[in-house]
Amino acid sequence: MKSFLLICLGGAAGTGARYLVGTGMLRWLGPAFPFGTLAVNLGGSLLLGAVMELGAGHGLLSADLRVVLATGVMGGFTTYSSFNHETLGYLQRGAWLLGGGYLGLTLLGCSTAGALGIAAARWLAGG
Repeated sequence: MKSFLLICLGGAAGTGARYLVGTGMLRWLGPAFPFGTLAVNLGGSLLLGAVMELGAGHGLLSADLRVVLATGVMGGFTTYSSFNHETLGYLQRGAWLLGGGYLGLTLLGCSTAGALGIAAARWLAGG
């Protein structure tokens, strides 16, 4: 029960952070493109890669902390459901360039960010 409650608290923190990033990007860059969702997906991929590498790869995070951070915080923070909805919206409106660009940037960017998170965690862990 303790882990469940900690995961729920982590999810609340992740959701709050997602809201702050999304609204911040909207104010900064405007509504023409879902920069907030892209920033959250890129950042979430980077952080999840680092958490999993530090925890599972190097044993520097307890299994409980890894679950709270990965399932709770990152689960509340990342927005692939929003990404899917936004991409489909572009495609349904015939905005193929924006839809395809968003899809490509997200897939390539998140894969790269995840690899960078793993590399950063390995560097921080000393190997």
